[in-house]
Amino acid sequence: MKVKVESSRIVRPRYEDGAAAETEWMPLSVFDTVTYSENVAIIYAFRPPNPPSAALEDGLARTLAVYREWAGRLGRGPDGRRAVLLNDAGVRFVEATVDAPLAVAVPFRPSPEVKRLHPTIDDGPVEELLQVQVTRFSCGSMVLGFASNHSIADGQATGNFLVAWGLATRRLPVEPLPVRDRSTRFMPRDPPIVGFQHRETEYKVPAQPKKREADGGEVDYEVDYEEEEEEIGAAAHDKIKVHKVHFTKEFVARLKARTSSGLPPSRRGYTTFESVVAHLWRAVTAARGLGAGETTNIRLSVNGRARMRPPVPRDYFGNLVLWAFPRCDAGDLVSRPVQHAAELIHRAVVVVDDAYFRSFVDFASSGAVESERLVPTADSNQLVLCPNLELDSWLGINFYDLDFGGGCPFFFMPSYFLMEGTLFLVPSFLGDGSIEVYVGLFENHLNEFKKICYDIA
Repeated sequence: MKVKVESSRIVRPRYEDGAAAETEWMPLSVFDTVTYSENVAIIYAFRPPNPPSAALEDGLARTLAVYREWAGRLGRGPDGRRAVLLNDAGVRFVEATVDAPLAVAVPFRPSPEVKRLHPTIDDGPVEELLQVQVTRFSCGSMVLGFASNHSIADGQATGNFLVAWGLATRRLPVEPLPVRDRSTRFMPRDPPIVGFQHRETEYKVPAQPKKREADGGEVDYEVDYEEEEEEIGAAAHDKIKVHKVHFTKEFVARLKARTSSGLPPSRRGYTTFESVVAHLWRAVTAARGLGAGETTNIRLSVNGRARMRPPVPRDYFGNLVLWAFPRCDAGDLVSRPVQHAAELIHRAVVVVDDAYFRSFVDFASSGAVESERLVPTADSNQLVLCPNLELDSWLGINFYDLDFGGGCPFFFMPSYFLMEGTLFLVPSFLGDGSIEVYVGLFENHLNEFKKICYDIA
C-alpha cells in the first residue's frame, strides 16, 4: 500500500466568539500520571460520501475549543507537577491519498501496513498531544488514523471526543460538554485512609543498576546494559505476531452458557467480559506451554466512573482507570474448568471499587511515590509479558458512534501494536454482538493458540 502524504499542518482551537482563551497550567490527576505515558493509535474506515478535509478541519478546530487539553503541551507547572499547558499550540492534521480502492489497498487484519494510515508514533516523543491523518482512496472511501497521548485521556474520554468532533463537523452543538475538572476532582481524604496495597500494584520500585566484578579484581562496577537490552528486544520483536480472532455472537452465547453452568440459581451468571477473558486467559496459557508451579496473572483495566461514589460523569475528560490482577497457577488454570478462571476474574474486578479508588488517591497523593521514587507498573517499554497478560476491553466505548455526516464507520481497529501478551477486545463492525480479539504472542505460541482458541472446554 503506497500512501502519499499531501499536506501536514497544525490545527488550533477556534472559539465561537473569536477571543483567545487564557493560557494556563492544568495539573494532571493521579490517574493521568499512573497510566501509560505513550501515544495510542486507532483506525477508522468510512464508505463514501465523505466530507471534504476543510469541513473535518473546521469541526476539529471547534471541538478543540471545548477539549482544550488536546491542543496543549505536556510539561511541569509552576509547582513542579506534571501538567498540561493550555496554550492552544494545536494538533497535527495530515492529509494523504492512496491511488487504489480501499478494499484492495487496506489489510483489514493486523499488519504493519496499517501504521501508514496514522501519523508516526514510534520515533520517540511527539510534541503534539493529538495527531490525525485523513487518507482518501480512489473509490471515495476514507480512513481516519487517530493518534493521541494516553496521559491526556483514557478510552472512554477519547471516544467522547471523537463523537463530539463528528457533531461539530456536522455543525451540531457539542453535547454534552466534557467535565474538565481533573485537577480538583480527586482530592485525598483528611486524614488519608490507605486500605489496600498499591506498591507492586499500580507502583513499583525501579530496577536497580546491575553490578559485575571486574576482571582480575574484587571491585564491583556498574554496567550499562542498555545496548544489550535493545539487542534482546529487537530479537524478541521479530518473533512477535498479532492475530485477529472473531468470536461470533453464537460462540459468545455458548461460552457464557458454559461458563455460568453449575452456578446456584441465586447467583447471577458471568458477564460476557468475564466469560470471554476467562476463555482467552486459559487458551493463551495453554498455548504458551506454561505448567504447574508457574504463576500467571492478567492485568485488566477497570473504569472508575461508575464505581466511585458518587459516580463520576461518563463525560469526565481524563484518565479514570485502575487495574485488577487475577492470578493463578498456570497448571491449575488450564486443568480446571473455565468457571474457575471466570470466578478469579470476577473476584479481582469486584475488589476495585470506590474504597479501592479512594485508597489509591490517598496513597498517590501522600508523597510516598516521590520519597520512595516509585514508578508506575504500567510500563510501555516492556516488550514481553509472558507468563502474564494484559487485556484492554473497548466493548463499552462508543467508538462506532463517530459520524462526520456520511454515516458511522464500517470498520474500526487498533493500530499494529507489538507487545507479547497483549489482547484488545473490540466490538465487531458487524454490530451483531460478535467480538474481535487482537492477540499479540510469539509466533510459535500464536500458531498453537489458533488451534485451540475456538475450543470451549
